[in-house]
Amino acid sequence: MKPIISASECVSESAGPRPPVLLDVRWQLGGPHGLPDYEAGHIPGAVFVDLDAELAGPAGGGGRHPLPDPAEFGAVMRRAGVGRDRSVIVYDGGQGWAAARAWWLLRWTGHQDVRVLDGGLAAWTGELSKETPVPAEGDFVPEPGALPLLDADGAAALARSGLLLDARAAERYRGDVEPIDRVGGHIPGAVSAPTGENVGGDGRFLPADALAARFAGLGADGETAGVGVYCGSGVSGAHEVLALEIAGHRAALYAGSWSEWSADESRPVATGPDPL
Repeated sequence: MKPIISASECVSESAGPRPPVLLDVRWQLGGPHGLPDYEAGHIPGAVFVDLDAELAGPAGGGGRHPLPDPAEFGAVMRRAGVGRDRSVIVYDGGQGWAAARAWWLLRWTGHQDVRVLDGGLAAWTGELSKETPVPAEGDFVPEPGALPLLDADGAAALARSGLLLDARAAERYRGDVEPIDRVGGHIPGAVSAPTGENVGGDGRFLPADALAARFAGLGADGETAGVGVYCGSGVSGAHEVLALEIAGHRAALYAGSWSEWSADESRPVATGPDPL
């Protein structure tokens, strides 16, 4: 099953005999909370999920958006109506990062049928609703480990033995600027692969063959020992993992990402346009 779904396909499935669970995960880094936008209008039947409070644990040593406690995450998903055997479609305002974070968490914890609305709410042409649904309790119970996950040491090792992609903007990778974390730069050996280059001007993912060609050019091919991704705090990196999935690669996510790595002064930092 493809990990993304078009707006027209979403309309069709939502009108079917067993409609999917819809999750609205609108979020902006450093921006206003997504709940007011949800209340002003959302896809009918969608339940709002708060990325900072429900798709991440408390910020700290594990980074700005560490993984949530699986039991707490499971409770949030069940309240939203997520069942183990029921399809889930997640969307955000159009950037795709937050929706990909929800997709990755659900897939990592064992849900088999999760897709991101390609292009997000901006691609939706149907009516919007202001009604807040109260879905029946779901029965999804997280079982973490279904997708590969890296810690800091694993990311460092993969940068040497395989391919570690840095999904942040190129200027942050180079260390030209660092607006958020302690220091700029990148994990030694990591390759710059900005997430924004996975989508077109409309926010939709590039075709699978175009993504495959992009990642092949970055070193992801049949000879690669393994592929991993990190970003600033594990959000846009999930979007890159999703793009890799579309391209035919199962990639590991370093969830702590640069916010965890750079907080530890003992870890090396590389700067400039080259991996090392």
